[in-house]
Amino acid sequence: MAESPERKNSMSLLDLAETVYQTMPGYRPEVVEGRLVVNLPADFGHARALTQLTLALAPLETLGVNVVQSVGLWLPSGDDYVVPDLAVVEEDVKEHLVAFNCYAPHVFRMVVEVTSSNLTSDIVAKPLAYARAGVPVYLIGDRRARRVSLLTDPRDGEYRTRSTYRPGETFVLPESVAPVGSVGEKIEVGADILLGPPA
Repeated sequence: MAESPERKNSMSLLDLAETVYQTMPGYRPEVVEGRLVVNLPADFGHARALTQLTLALAPLETLGVNVVQSVGLWLPSGDDYVVPDLAVVEEDVKEHLVAFNCYAPHVFRMVVEVTSSNLTSDIVAKPLAYARAGVPVYLIGDRRARRVSLLTDPRDGEYRTRSTYRPGETFVLPESVAPVGSVGEKIEVGADILLGPPA
């Protein structure tokens, strides 16, 4: 049976994502749960939050892990991938390249998203995707709702523990990200770092 012309000429979501990546500088495509999500270039508050968080996480670099921005995570569901705003990954991450500049999920200790144009993706679709991939910690800075959510203990496709922090509050990173004693002290992060000043 011959392929229909429509099917023969249709592009896969991965092909569409690659086209966006190549032709729309600054835009960040992802394929999440079978949907193409195109993230707009970051605004100043988003970029500043990531810079401040990177600086706060700098002590982790002495532990044989890397604190990186915009490194792709290949999801076990097939042809899906996400590009977290920031991640803490194992030192040997480059040995676990899967495809499309995305790496195997087991090298990610923590992923971070600071909300912007794709709020629903960050707070609804991605928690499921990251939990199914077994990422130990998902940190969400929800700038619109002015809260930080720390999701841990991924089991059966969902995070079992969720802690919420408001402006002015601080939290300690879980041991799966920063083992106590390995950096001298617990790493404490202020919610304000992820949220920035009120809009």
